[in-house]
Amino acid sequence: MQSSRSFDYAREPFLIVFKEEQPIKETYAGEIGTVVIEGQRLRPAGVESKTVVVFMHPIGGTQYLPLPTALARAGLHVISCNSRYPRNDTALIMEKVALDLGACVRHAREKFGYERVILGGWSGGGSLSTFYQSQAESPTVTGTPAGDPPDLTRAKLQKADAIMLLAAHTSRAKTLTEWMDPSILDESKPLSRDPSLNLFGPDAPKPPYSQDFLARYREAQIARNRRITERVESQLRAARKRGEPNFEHCFVVHGTMADPAWLDAAIEPNARRPGWCLMGDPRMVNDAPAGLARFSSLRSWLSQWSCDRSNADGPASAARISVPVLVIENGADDGCLPHHNRRFLAAIRSEKEHRVIEGANHYYFNQPDKCAEAVAAIRDWLVRRKLIES
Repeated sequence: MQSSRSFDYAREPFLIVFKEEQPIKETYAGEIGTVVIEGQRLRPAGVESKTVVVFMHPIGGTQYLPLPTALARAGLHVISCNSRYPRNDTALIMEKVALDLGACVRHAREKFGYERVILGGWSGGGSLSTFYQSQAESPTVTGTPAGDPPDLTRAKLQKADAIMLLAAHTSRAKTLTEWMDPSILDESKPLSRDPSLNLFGPDAPKPPYSQDFLARYREAQIARNRRITERVESQLRAARKRGEPNFEHCFVVHGTMADPAWLDAAIEPNARRPGWCLMGDPRMVNDAPAGLARFSSLRSWLSQWSCDRSNADGPASAARISVPVLVIENGADDGCLPHHNRRFLAAIRSEKEHRVIEGANHYYFNQPDKCAEAVAAIRDWLVRRKLIES
């Protein structure tokens, strides 16, 4: 592959359809018991390759982001594949997303004929990628945290050949916990908030925050996550006692963008814009409809949002994989702070490499030069690892 050229590419949509026993429909459209996964292959014009980079984020949306398309323009074959939960994580089960990623990896090899598959673990896809690879190499998860299928030890997931962690969060559960508003002490009264912990209220301490305040704040965030988990588990236990093992309930989680680091740039310092986050003004996002984990089901909470119950912990999974890993850190990331990269790097025991794209934001939005720098770093790593042709 030639690194200096810019290639036109074809955007080829495809479907993966498979059967799975289900007690209810998981998404509004579709037949009960049938899983439909939508993907796109980005294939550079005139370029043949035995290697493909596969992107999957738990709720999709990578098809038109700057990095996957830039990789295709650089001559790499790319697959961007949604899970069964595109753009809606209300009922998302991480163990089932691992099955969906497995179906895409198998499709890439058996239908498209690729010999090597590289997982492009961008953002929330980072912890998904390491979770998937750990269960492909040495499966241990026999069910969801709610005790439901699937059993990943029987899934026969195909191993990827390498992983790229690209502005990757350690997990959805840990990220949510770091962003939760701990001033909400009663989930049934979300507008009644502890003024001493309300970052956006008139009486809260102002940045720079003291270490004592931050310690109390972080403890209160974990406590809130655990209170929700306890309530969820209590409801599921009660349902089983009633003889309703498939009982579900949906609920709203208010206040999910209140990380003090968005307001105090001295916390986990990088070149991000103070008073801002990847979704805009955190004061507004904190209670906006598109906020993280705003709507959830009982089972989904345990699988993807509970800091104590979720199986999909990125660093814990990364410690169990054997393939090489590239960690790309964005120097002005306004969504994934530096400690996420440090935790991954500390956990990885296989061959690893760390590159920083100075000044880059989370998505490379309006930063084509930073995106090009990331693409060059990726190509260089893939070539040196003999994962693509030079």
